[in-house]
Amino acid sequence: MSTKEIAIRTLEELPEDATWEDIRERINFVAGLRKGLRELDEGKTISHQEVKEEFEQWLSN
Repeated sequence: MSTKEIAIRTLEELPEDATWEDIRERINFVAGLRKGLRELDEGKTISHQEVKEEFEQWLSN
């Protein structure tokens, strides 16, 4: 499915009284989700342990 088709489907699933803000939020959500899935497919991930270590570093500063 193309990006345009996904955008159209996303808009069609919104209620008729959706605001511009609702539309923007839904499009941003879907775009972020698709980006994350693409990164997973490309192997751009970090382990749970790496995330824990990064959080520990951030919290100790």
